Amino acid sequence: MHSSLDDPFLLVYQDDADHGRHYSVPAYAAAQGLDARRLPYVARVLIENALRHESAAHDRRPHAQALLRTYHPDAPKDAEPADVWLHPARVLAQDVSGIPSLIDLAAMRDAIQARGGDPARINPHIPVDLIVDHSLIAEQAGHAGARAANEASEYARNRERYTFLKWAQESFDNLRLVPPGKGILHQINIEYLAEVATLRTTASGARVTCPDTLVGTDSHTSMVNALGVLGWGVGGIEAEAAMLGDALVFRAPEVVGVRLHNRPAPGVTATDIVLSLTRILREAKVVEQFVEFTGDALDGALTLEDRATLSNMAPEYGSTCAYFPVDEETLSYLLRTGRDPQQVERVRLYARASGLWREPGAEPPGYSRIVDVDLAQIGRVAAGPNKPQERIALAEVPVSFRKAANAMPAAADSSLPEGAVVLAAITSCTNTSNPRLLVAAGLLARKAVALGLRPQPWTKTSFTPGSRVVTDYLQASGLQAALDQLGFQTAGYGCATCAGLSGSLAPEVEQAIATRNPRVAAVLSGNRNFPGRVHPLARANYLASPALVVAYALAGTVERDLEQDPVGWRADGTPVRLQELWPADEEIDAIVAAHLNPGLYTRRYGDIFDGDPAWQDLPTSAGACYPWDDQSLYLRRPPYLDVPTQDGAVRLTDARALLILGDSVTTDHISPANEIPPQSSAGRYLQSLGVAPEDLHTYLARRGNHRVMMRATFAQPTLANELLPQGPAGATRHQPDGEVMPVYDAAMRYREAGVPVVVIAGKDYGTGSSRDWAAKGTRLLGVRAVISESFERIHRSNLVNMGVLPLQFPPGVTRLSLGLDGGETYDIEIHAGLAPRGQVSCVIRGKNASQPLTLTCRLDNEHEIRIWRAGGILPAVLRQALADPQASNKQHTQAQHT
Repeated sequence: MHSSLDDPFLLVYQDDADHGRHYSVPAYAAAQGLDARRLPYVARVLIENALRHESAAHDRRPHAQALLRTYHPDAPKDAEPADVWLHPARVLAQDVSGIPSLIDLAAMRDAIQARGGDPARINPHIPVDLIVDHSLIAEQAGHAGARAANEASEYARNRERYTFLKWAQESFDNLRLVPPGKGILHQINIEYLAEVATLRTTASGARVTCPDTLVGTDSHTSMVNALGVLGWGVGGIEAEAAMLGDALVFRAPEVVGVRLHNRPAPGVTATDIVLSLTRILREAKVVEQFVEFTGDALDGALTLEDRATLSNMAPEYGSTCAYFPVDEETLSYLLRTGRDPQQVERVRLYARASGLWREPGAEPPGYSRIVDVDLAQIGRVAAGPNKPQERIALAEVPVSFRKAANAMPAAADSSLPEGAVVLAAITSCTNTSNPRLLVAAGLLARKAVALGLRPQPWTKTSFTPGSRVVTDYLQASGLQAALDQLGFQTAGYGCATCAGLSGSLAPEVEQAIATRNPRVAAVLSGNRNFPGRVHPLARANYLASPALVVAYALAGTVERDLEQDPVGWRADGTPVRLQELWPADEEIDAIVAAHLNPGLYTRRYGDIFDGDPAWQDLPTSAGACYPWDDQSLYLRRPPYLDVPTQDGAVRLTDARALLILGDSVTTDHISPANEIPPQSSAGRYLQSLGVAPEDLHTYLARRGNHRVMMRATFAQPTLANELLPQGPAGATRHQPDGEVMPVYDAAMRYREAGVPVVVIAGKDYGTGSSRDWAAKGTRLLGVRAVISESFERIHRSNLVNMGVLPLQFPPGVTRLSLGLDGGETYDIEIHAGLAPRGQVSCVIRGKNASQPLTLTCRLDNEHEIRIWRAGGILPAVLRQALADPQASNKQHTQAQHT
């Protein structure tokens, strides 16, 4: 290899003008007297990104230098870890967060035009892929016509949203759109979109090969880490910043090595491994850190599909990413999913030349620490009843349910038994991207059908795979027929139950729950089971492998230990146990080998960007600016572009607490996703405008209408507001009069009176999905600051990007130790010279005394301080575009879809 274009670190690794040049981290490290092999692989990706974007200043590369010092175990350490300034190669979006992001860009175009500028200047600067997968509701299930019925309903309900997307597809450059019905974004990403090594043009004009990197508007973007592609979930607001050419700036996280040993025992699935891993890594406290996998299990014990299942649930164990280095298994997967062999060979050459290739038996790099996981010690498990990290053996499921049921109303006499599984869903890219998991479910179903077993009448069964390829191999193998007989017909291709869009239960089941209060459960092959997320009537929820979902549907209850108790009974009354139904690994492998081939993927992905007739029949419109409909109840121009700056010293005087919340408040609590209840604040608002109760739709679908979403903020029924311990849901206590009212009404009354408001919370505020509306709604309610014991990474970043100040209590100080009851006022002063993670003074005045506190400001770097001072990322970008007419196009030609 030799240097190119007079840059000592821009090397040529093959004689190909288009693909042969790359920025070499090994050469850069060697110039500093360091061996790049000691760097974690994920750190090599970050350093390459810095080298490439600092290429115009060859004599000084401060970001690359700081990252090298931070991550190389032999480098001299700076006083503080470096800041990462990541310029991702692309953005991946789903419709729920992607549509609001495009609405924001459309609003920016309006603002540019209103000020006499050219609205067409506002475009994504880097490639954006938007996949419509979060709007399918599994309302119909368990019969052959379920998919067609659900898709027809999806188009009927989402006509305005989809029409907007067709306008965006025509109007915005650098945007590709995958219409509904094609699959789940993360599965499409790993099976088709991800390149591993990609081409980009630097600011100095060099065309170079570089790592494929991305951010996604969904937490589980980390699934693609299994391919050696660095990416993770961000909020929609943060994704907009990336779209518009802004760097993602954050404190360089620690890289924790997770050393995987040995092989899984027979009958243990990738789902069992990831649920166990989630508990192990939560206990190891990897929150906001990078996880990188290493160890001998990477040398043949796990397929790439198994790795994808493990990487997918990084948000559940709290890490930012869950990275596997590129190796032979990576290339094998690319070939078996139909990728171009020439591209696969380019990946090999580039990964080897750039130091991103892992050899079998390689020594682990220098991690900040290592967590050891012995795969041979993992058995069949579930996780629940409330959190993904609550991994339990199957024998513990009945015990855990009874323990959780103590907090639920006792059941009266009912035909619906205690512990009934009212929902059994094979769902989520976490597991449907893994053929071995679905083949295992199909084989178990075939054995069950042969023995005469059927699901219980109260169990709603559904199957929503993340790729159409799944249907192809299950039908070809004959396994779909067995699944069909048990009610697991395909109900559509989308997130569905995993996103809380599970639809209604049978009317008689819902009636029994409503009138007789039986304590019931759901079992799903998803990745989240927070209370109220899966289905509002199922307060106990268990995550399990697809095969176990089928088994629990047959049992119809979580009150049995399926390892010991019967799953069901034959017609002659003899019991059938799980061991009789569970397929051997050899059976699974034979089916996979016989029925999966690259042709399935090339055929299905050949039309991935083409819509079906229903999509084609939607109206289209042209023009740089979107023709807003003032009567629309789905899409409205957002109001948060014209906001004041927060320059100099900022004081909040006599602020009130809008809510006081406990630990582990999720973004599901702050911004619910489920169907809009008629009695909710948003439901009453829509009905006042003539919407029938049956047409209220979901909060997800109405995220383009801020008037609905403001009323939805903090409205999840399971959110416990300590200002109002006995409810009702979505309400708070207004001060100083003490009147109980909806949170939205209280916020508007405070606004009219000129009273600033804050939110008080406990630990891990903002866990869960990367929902931009959890931050947008907070800002639109007038919340100026959130004061908590700690924050989850994505939501904290979203708050900053909406101009809301995240503040952290000192160690040992909590809302409980302060005795807060809601009658207090808060005086908060932010100094003009605020530094990253600086101190903020706060005086709390209550009925007893004044309590002065010093809070930590969780603006973690100078970039975040600038964004917060500007009132948020969108006002900041708009002001920049207005000040510099060329700003919006500076990087536009550097990264295009190919």
